[in-house]
Amino acid sequence: MFWDREIEALPRPELEALQLARLLRTVRRVGEHVPFYQTRFREMGLDPASVRTLADVRRLPFTTNADLRASYPDGLVVKGPEQVVRLHTSSGTTGKPKALFFSRKDVDEAAELIARCLVMAGASQHDVLQNMMTYGLFTGALVMHYGAEKVGMLVIPAGPGNSERQLMLMQDFGSTVIHTTPSYALYFADFLERKGIDPRKDLRLRTGLIGSEPYTEETRQKIEDALGITVFNSYGLSEMNGPGVAFECSERNGMHIWEDDYLVEVIDPETGEPLPDGETGEMVLTSLSREAMPILRYRTRDITSIHREPCACGRTHARIERITGRSDDMLIIRGANVYPQQVERVLMRFPEVGRNYLIRLEGLDEMIVQVELSGATFDGQLEHLVRLQEQIVEKLRAEIMVRPKIELVAPGSLPVSEGKAKRVVDNRKL
Repeated sequence: MFWDREIEALPRPELEALQLARLLRTVRRVGEHVPFYQTRFREMGLDPASVRTLADVRRLPFTTNADLRASYPDGLVVKGPEQVVRLHTSSGTTGKPKALFFSRKDVDEAAELIARCLVMAGASQHDVLQNMMTYGLFTGALVMHYGAEKVGMLVIPAGPGNSERQLMLMQDFGSTVIHTTPSYALYFADFLERKGIDPRKDLRLRTGLIGSEPYTEETRQKIEDALGITVFNSYGLSEMNGPGVAFECSERNGMHIWEDDYLVEVIDPETGEPLPDGETGEMVLTSLSREAMPILRYRTRDITSIHREPCACGRTHARIERITGRSDDMLIIRGANVYPQQVERVLMRFPEVGRNYLIRLEGLDEMIVQVELSGATFDGQLEHLVRLQEQIVEKLRAEIMVRPKIELVAPGSLPVSEGKAKRVVDNRKL
């Protein structure tokens, strides 16, 4: 199914012509109305009129997380006639957040992109969406909410946490689609198990829209098995309108990135040099349609690759691979580069492992991985637990080239966040 076949299946030459027209307009507008970019262009000796092709995007300056924080509160907003109608902020952990502004047109277009995503995942006006993301200053819940209403779905703005209430809403209103984080989906599955609820028999859930945190294919499988649903991977970031930047179609062979709204590059995170399609690096995004706050070449820090070959679904927009981590999430442990998702990928392959884990870094460079077990496994024989512990250690050592210490803990004993999961606690004294 398509929400907007004319755009979603636009032939590549026409799609690229549309991208170029929007890129040129965006570069001209920020050059005329955004002091931040005016200064950058002047420092680089760049005349916006000299940008004439899509390849010329590489001549434009990068915009970074630090730039957005330094421009707080409104240093990147277009100074012009557009009326700004909404403010969102990013989930910063220290200091000032990043402030993201939307015009009325921006709000509507963000909802349009979500509508495309939902229909692409098989949703329709007959579905009930239980939105379990955080409402408020973050973009995730509200942008999804508006897009689902555009499709005609009944939206339940449940917010995160409070599993008893979540279950009541699902039972009373027949929720068929959930929007949540992978960590909460796994926690909720544990909750249902403890309550003796079989989601396949006792609930009407069939689809999960999972995002906000990077997660592995193994975690997707755990969620699907536990809740009896089909999980679609969602990608978005507040700096680019929130969710709906990219989404899986029914083929689930990568996430289609909406190229009429975003120009995507993949670069070497160390050198900033562009990488060819298919190679893994840091994703860089340029907004092509944003009115209130256009952003050029934003360094997302998300690690992925891009593929432009045709998709069997008929959509022509390129696909990005599942995010394998963030360049700034990389841990250096005893000289080895380790991404938390590598640990997750190994853990979730063990059927005895439960649905939560925590990486602790202690002392000079000691890595401790606390792993929740399933209830039956935790209550099993000590000999089996020792053997399982050794197997996990060896599988992780082969994956990350570091031999961690494994602590097997009881189900539900590790902390669960209602927002994004905190998977790493770094207490090292380096």
